[in-house]
Amino acid sequence: MEKEEITTNDYLKGIVLNLPDSPGIYQYLNSEGTIIYVGKAKNLKRRVSSYFNREHPNGKTRLLVSKIADIRYIVVKTEEDALLLENNLIKKYKPRYNVLLKDDKTYPSICVSNEYFPRIFKTRKIIRNGSSYYGPYSHMPSMLAVMDLIKKLYPIRTCKLNLSPENIRAGKFNVCLEYHIKNCKGPCIGQQSHEEYMKNIGEIKDILKGDTQIVSDLLMEEMQALAAEMKFEEAQKIKEKYDLIENYRSKSEVVNSIIHNVDVFSIEMEENSAYINYLHITNGCINQAFTFEYKKRLNETKEELLQLGIIEMRERYKSTSREIIVPFEVDMEMNNVTFTVPQRGEKKHLLDLSVMNVKQYKVDRLKQAEKLNPEQRSVRLMKEIQEQLHMKKMPNHIECFDNSNIQGSDAVAACVVFKKAKPSKKDYRKYIIKTVTGPDDYASMKEVVRRRYSRAIEEGSPLPDLIITDGGKGQMEVVREVIEDELHLDIPIAGLAKDRKHRTSELLYSFPPLTIGVKQSTPLFHLLENIQNEVHRFAITFHRDKRSKSQVASALDNIKGIGEKRKTALLKTFKSVSRIKQASLEEIAAVVGEAAAKKYQKKTSQNKRDFLPLHTSIARICRPHNCQAKRSAMFPPTIVGGHNTGKRQAFSIINKGYKYESSYSTSKPRLCYHRRCMQIGDKRRIHDIGWYRRS
Repeated sequence: MEKEEITTNDYLKGIVLNLPDSPGIYQYLNSEGTIIYVGKAKNLKRRVSSYFNREHPNGKTRLLVSKIADIRYIVVKTEEDALLLENNLIKKYKPRYNVLLKDDKTYPSICVSNEYFPRIFKTRKIIRNGSSYYGPYSHMPSMLAVMDLIKKLYPIRTCKLNLSPENIRAGKFNVCLEYHIKNCKGPCIGQQSHEEYMKNIGEIKDILKGDTQIVSDLLMEEMQALAAEMKFEEAQKIKEKYDLIENYRSKSEVVNSIIHNVDVFSIEMEENSAYINYLHITNGCINQAFTFEYKKRLNETKEELLQLGIIEMRERYKSTSREIIVPFEVDMEMNNVTFTVPQRGEKKHLLDLSVMNVKQYKVDRLKQAEKLNPEQRSVRLMKEIQEQLHMKKMPNHIECFDNSNIQGSDAVAACVVFKKAKPSKKDYRKYIIKTVTGPDDYASMKEVVRRRYSRAIEEGSPLPDLIITDGGKGQMEVVREVIEDELHLDIPIAGLAKDRKHRTSELLYSFPPLTIGVKQSTPLFHLLENIQNEVHRFAITFHRDKRSKSQVASALDNIKGIGEKRKTALLKTFKSVSRIKQASLEEIAAVVGEAAAKKYQKKTSQNKRDFLPLHTSIARICRPHNCQAKRSAMFPPTIVGGHNTGKRQAFSIINKGYKYESSYSTSKPRLCYHRRCMQIGDKRRIHDIGWYRRS
């Protein structure tokens, strides 16, 4: 085996040493004699040698070199000839390691038949019989619009009869319906001369070439001549044709008509594909437009693929343009062709139009692929995050944290988990803040992250590939202190900061944090925004649930021996907590038993020592306006809650050592005459609540 390998290497080395320094194409063959790669070169010897005299970073290229068993080459005169030959050979042999043209299907063209009285029709078959073909048209509506314009302008026959001069003179044909409805002038019976018919065909060819200005000028001259001869009816018919042409020109013209016979190319790349857009401009109008896809095989560069695309499109559309507009400098020489990279002006406008088309085509292809394979979108987004943050691996597992509290009360936190760019709701976690007093977001974040990953380490649970905080630099720093300094974990940390309107504004990463540029309206930005919104929703929902439970707490909740069933039984019997308080020990014992009744009595008697009646001057909160004021002695002791909503709300109010605890109101709602409410012009419903507990 080694001997055979040495022999092959010597054989290839001998071929490479004897290669000429001329332009041409080279073919690599495997041990079975199959062509596996075709390439072009300005200098064959230098280009082919580069495959064998260095180590290639790309694994596919290394694999290609290992498969080469023979080399063939063809010398040509110019680089352009090499490009053309390479393109034809790739189409012919479809080598395994060459780029693959994905869009090689046949598009329709408009045919002007080679007959005595030519016909005009659409076709997908190109027959080399002297007929003229215009196209192909990748956009069917554009072709139909041109055909419709021609039909309105010129009465051209649609029949397939053999209208030779002999057959017409012999009177072999009769007129059809098209003649009677004036869509045809009857050349089959000699009603239209050959000269007149061919004049119309010539003008049609000009339209199909995009030279509508010539046709428009001829119609204007004819109209003026008829008007000078006082043939106003005939002049009006010519004017209608002229208006049709001008209307068509106004819709299709994109730049000044001075720009004539110009090709425009642009390219967009992704990991495995390249998209190339081609526009042909005639008299300032887009005459042809096409976007196609190349499937990459060996990490080909933008320049290499654009060169292939230029040759492919010019050959397909038989373009003879002397100027080609491209987005960057191309190391490519073509006979009597100038390459232009415009920076401003109308040519730059054309290039921007081409770039817009190729980007839209790329988006459409990605959407189509994602419908067929939903996982593709997730992988693409994760790779994008990896590239943006320069991570070692894709973030398949992302966790995001957020806190929620109202001035430190009912403080909670939440953790949401995204796996493969999708929420994994079974892995979501809620946390009640235990060690933090007051509204301290940093300390709360620290506690939650410490609890989360200390437990993960103990249980051997999988750790995330990326941690995101709902916040900026401060939140990122406290998370880093826990992850790196305390737990000694190596997990990337990012932050999602919000603007003044509480909308996702920027992505922060690294230490010290740097702002990562992510364009809005992109799929990546929407993913990050979704993560931030989801963790905020989950945290605030948990906070509201916890707050609601505390607000509707009953005086029976904290009594040992009275659970849900006994509480329900008491309320069912006595209807309210106040009546339970007024009930005797025997009445309560009859419902829940003597032991539980004694516990209840002991608890309530203890509570009464701690409860005091409301003072006449207390802090008051009026919702939803959040206005605060001291209550004067002229008002009854009330607390505002549940304004016209039908809901009972309770607020933690601390004043002079007393703290409100109960949310139940048995008194009839009355009107609030607070000064702030009066200014707003709204008398609000309030509920009397009679007790505060010493704080």
